[in-house]
Amino acid sequence: MQKIKQILGGSVAIIIIMFLGFAPIERVFALKWGDLGAKMVEAGVIDREKFPDFYNQKNLEINSENSKVVLNTLWAFGLANKNPILENGPMMDPRYGGAGNFASTGGWTLAKGNAMDHYSMHRFIELTPKEQALVEKTSKNIFRPCCSNPAYFPDCNHGMAMLGLMEFMASQGASEVEMMKKAQEVNDLWFPKVEKTGCGV
Repeated sequence: MQKIKQILGGSVAIIIIMFLGFAPIERVFALKWGDLGAKMVEAGVIDREKFPDFYNQKNLEINSENSKVVLNTLWAFGLANKNPILENGPMMDPRYGGAGNFASTGGWTLAKGNAMDHYSMHRFIELTPKEQALVEKTSKNIFRPCCSNPAYFPDCNHGMAMLGLMEFMASQGASEVEMMKKAQEVNDLWFPKVEKTGCGV
């Protein structure tokens, strides 16, 4: 009898999902965001008029329903937070004609002024040498399905957002294992079908 109830309960849930058109929200994890969103608005990295109030949350939860909004929030953070990876890494390779020629920079239109006015310009969080080394190690080993580049070369929105996530997690004391695990979970949300057809969302 108990087994029949379980089967019927599952069937009812499936029918409700089919008719109402929703699925359970998959929660990945939450970041202790604090006032970082407000600081980005104050610095002009995010123009309050162009972006919803999502950044005001103290705890930034990442789930299957809001993953694209979180992507934009982390994109802004990764772009603007001062970091040697942006200043000395592949983004600055002369053969690309400057860091402003990438989708991750030229594509950020939700700031006040030009995106490059904010590129690695704000000390929202400052990493210790150990934390920075951890960000460099993990970002070199996290690849995105859209273009197979590592987060260490954040030339698209997903790469820049992932770099920002790694910086933030390192500053919160996360281990390499935790960072790699969460990176995979977030990639699964951002690329549910793993289609290598471009980095746009």
